[in-house]
Parts: sequence; C-alpha cells; structure tokens
Amino acid sequence: MSNKYLDTPSPLGVCWDMPSPSGLSVSERQQMQQWVAAHGTPQQVALRCRIVLASADGHSDVAIAQQLSVNRKTVMLWRRRFSEQRLDGLWEIAPGRGRKPNYDADKIAAIVDATLQTKPEGMTHWSCRTMAKSQSVSKSTINNIWQAHQLKPHRVKTFKLSRDPKFLEKMTDVIGLYLNPPEQAIVLCVDEKS
Repeated sequence: MSNKYLDTPSPLGVCWDMPSPSGLSVSERQQMQQWVAAHGTPQQVALRCRIVLASADGHSDVAIAQQLSVNRKTVMLWRRRFSEQRLDGLWEIAPGRGRKPNYDADKIAAIVDATLQTKPEGMTHWSCRTMAKSQSVSKSTINNIWQAHQLKPHRVKTFKLSRDPKFLEKMTDVIGLYLNPPEQAIVLCVDEKS
C-alpha cells in the first residue's frame, strides 16, 4: 500500500533520537490522512494531524515546526496529547480556551424565561430581532441562546382553533363532505402553508 507521507521525500530533517507518537496504527494514520485531505476538516485539526504524521515519520520537533510554520512547543504539545488521548484528542478544545461568554447566567435565564413565558405585543411569538431589541442584546446572541436551549418559538406543536366566527359552520360542512360525499363527486383537500 502506497503512503504519500512515506513515499515522497520530505524537506523535514529526520531525527532518530526523538520518539514518535507511540504505536501509530495503520487505521489511525489512514484516519488522519483522510482528515487532512477533507475539505470540511477544521484547519486546526488538519494542522494537528500533520504534526502527528510528520512525527510518526521520524521528523524532529524543530523540523516539523519549521516546515509547518508553528512553534516547537506547539509540536511538542500535540505529540504529547496524541500519545495520551489518541485521535479524540486532536478534536478537543482545552478547557478555558475559546471566546468567553459576554452574558452571565442571570441574563441568559431572563432571555429563556421571556421566550417561554411572554409574547411580544401584537404578535404570536418572538423573533430573534424582536427579542434582541427587548433584551438589549444582539440578534446572534439570542440565536445562540435559543440554539443552546433548543428553543424554537416560531414552531407550534399544539392545535390552534380558528377565531373565525363561522368556523363551526364551515367545519361541519367540510367534515360532512368527507363523511357523506355527493354521488359522482371528488373531494380534494389543499392545505395552506405559510
């Protein structure tokens, strides 16, 4: 089986005294090569895979860092993480990393409570924009909070009875057509979608 990481000459220097990630299996190597080649793989994960693959090929930390334009400590970090956590470790974000939330738990609870317990004046449900305006936050903040709490105020799971004053009369006529259709007639139903 041909392997592009082994078959092609690399400009990286080989350092035999540096240990490579312990026991890199064929399936792990193939998985990392797929991640590197895939267009949907986040670039940080692809970089981590390249580090581990180059390390498994016997290249030194300094050579890998130079070739991939990263710090030597970054190479050492991902070699260590891979030997401890294997493939799963390449996708994990360390605790404390990433952007910190701008709003505290009380503000988030107030937004969730307002979404579930109230309605905007003259409307049937909240939109991201109307809720954002009422809570003095951005539309994307509302969207993120709703997604995190699986809130979809625009979706209704219950049956709504019409407010039409002649609804009962119309409903009786329609049901009567279904239950007792006239001879030589076809009853068609068309459902309106908003």
